[in-house]
Amino acid sequence: MLKVGVLGAGHLGKIHLRLLNESKKYELVGFYDADAINGKKVSEEFGYRYFDNINTLIDAVEVVDIVTPTLSHFDCAKKAIQKGKHVFIEKPITNTLEEAEELQRLAAEFKVKGQVGHVERFNPAFSSVKHQIKNPMFIETHRLAEFNPRGTDVPVVLDLMIHDIDAILSVVDSKVKQINASGVSVISKSPDIANARIEFENGCVANLTASRISLKNMRKSRFFQKDAYISVDFLEKKVEVVKMKDAPEVAGDFDMILQNAEGEKKQIYFENPEVHQNNAILDELETFAAAIINDSEPVVTLEQGSNALKVALEVISSFNNKTEVI
Repeated sequence: MLKVGVLGAGHLGKIHLRLLNESKKYELVGFYDADAINGKKVSEEFGYRYFDNINTLIDAVEVVDIVTPTLSHFDCAKKAIQKGKHVFIEKPITNTLEEAEELQRLAAEFKVKGQVGHVERFNPAFSSVKHQIKNPMFIETHRLAEFNPRGTDVPVVLDLMIHDIDAILSVVDSKVKQINASGVSVISKSPDIANARIEFENGCVANLTASRISLKNMRKSRFFQKDAYISVDFLEKKVEVVKMKDAPEVAGDFDMILQNAEGEKKQIYFENPEVHQNNAILDELETFAAAIINDSEPVVTLEQGSNALKVALEVISSFNNKTEVI
């Protein structure tokens, strides 16, 4: 078992603490929180050991799980890496791209592993069909959330849309060519609704919408590729796969056949991939443990986390000059 310590005991930090405490791959040593009052309260309520000094905790563990506000990710990770500790960092990896690149350099220098908490990579619906998403040419995502004051200190792109940016980058094997985006501030000082059109060098186009002032929650992505349409519902953990193949010479009574302008006939058929329910946060933490133990590449590397941040910041840069305030 790997000795692990958690930095940050807020809403998500407490979830990480509980899961790490239950995990058979980790030994939870304790946690640190900059708010001593909150730290002692969490310790008394759940029984986890509270460290009042960040360096003392880092020295006592092999893995540091960073679940602090984004602004402190870089400083926390730098401290841990320079002490030779592996780091798991919640998304987004850092506040700036320069910080993210510096963490990559430090991790290589001190020979430690890092993983970024893009938890949707471990969503069972996405996992069940990711291997079928091959060379998509159009992608559409909607990530809508009911208003919650927590997280409104950052643009909706870094709060919500970055999940879909990372998922898209994981299946599109091409560099980003161009980004056009717009954002609207409704309640917060930063945009609450954003739409981005990302064009890739291979011709793929992704249209992303994110909102944190919706009346209902939605997290859906649709992937269109040659002879296939794949829909992933990240919230309901459901998938829909519609495919086409050459039609048989003699169609059955219930076969769905389409004919294009050139006279080619295609048969439409449906697949229902099995979705194995899981705890995505526990899975991402435990796969990181496996990467450390087996000396293999983490599922979401620091480089991939940096790439998602880079695109997210470019989206923000694109709509900064167009942002409207209602």
